[in-house]
Amino acid sequence: MDQRLLNWGIFLLLSLTWGSSFILMKLGLESFNPYQVASLRLIAGGLALLPFFLKAIREVPKNKIPLIIVSGLLGNGIPAYLFCIAETRIDSSLAGMLNSFTPVFALFFGLVIFRAPVAKRQLMGLAIGFIGVICLFLAKGIDTNEYWYYGFFVVLATACYGLNITIVHHYLKGHASMHLVAISLFFMAVFALPILLSGDFFTLFQGEDKPWMSLGASVLLGVMGTGYCFYPFLSADQVCRNYFCIHGHLRFTHCGHWLGIISRGSHQYVAGIVLIRDHGWGVPCEP
Repeated sequence: MDQRLLNWGIFLLLSLTWGSSFILMKLGLESFNPYQVASLRLIAGGLALLPFFLKAIREVPKNKIPLIIVSGLLGNGIPAYLFCIAETRIDSSLAGMLNSFTPVFALFFGLVIFRAPVAKRQLMGLAIGFIGVICLFLAKGIDTNEYWYYGFFVVLATACYGLNITIVHHYLKGHASMHLVAISLFFMAVFALPILLSGDFFTLFQGEDKPWMSLGASVLLGVMGTGYCFYPFLSADQVCRNYFCIHGHLRFTHCGHWLGIISRGSHQYVAGIVLIRDHGWGVPCEP
C-alpha cells in the first residue's frame, strides 16, 4: 500500500475518533462525575492493551519505565481528568477548538526546553494560536456563560500533550510505539482504579435508571480514543506532522456547531475559533 495513502488513512481515523471523544465525554458525564468518567477511560484503555503490556514490560529497558510513566501522566492521565472537569461547564465544541492548541505547545516546548530549530512560519503559527485562545476567553459566549474560564483546564491539558510529544520525540524515540502506549496506560489504569472505587460508582447501578449509556460511552472512549488510537499517533512521525497541520480543520468541522456559533456567538468568539483552526498553517505539512 502506498505510504502516503496509509498515512492519510491513519490520520482520518485519528481525527474521527478523537473528534468524537468530546461527545463521548459528554455522554459519560450525564450519569457520572468527571473523575469517574476519566477513571473509566483510563482503566478501559489499560485493559484493552493489557495483552501488549505483558510483552512490552519484558522488552523495554527497566531504566525507561519511569520516563514512560511520566509520559503516560502527561499524555493520558492528567489530561483525561482535566478534559472531563472542563466539560462539566463548557460546551464540547469549545473544548474541541481549544484542543487543537496542542501543536502550539509542542512547538513551544521543543523550542524552549530542547532548543529545537523553529522556522519563522512556525513562530507565526504560535502567535496566531495564542491570539485565538485569547479571543475565545474574551468572548465568554456560546454555552459557556460565567464558567468560560473552565477552558483553561483544556489549555492546561493541551500543554501536557505538547510536553509529552516533545519528551517522546527526544527521549523515547526508537522504542516500539505499542510498547510505550501499553506500559503507560497500564500504570494510568492502576492509578485511576482507587479514584474510581473511592466514589459512589457502584451505587449508581442499584437504582432503576442504570447508567449503561454513560458506561458504554466512557469505555468506548477509553478503548478507542485513549487505547488503540494512541498507537498510530505515536508510531508515525509523518502522521503526527499531518495531524498537527490540519488537526484544527477536522476538529472544527466535527464539532457541528458552526451555524450556532455564527448566529449566537460574539465577534471575539468567531475570531478565536478561526485563528485556532488556522494556526496550523505554520506547522510543516508533508503528506
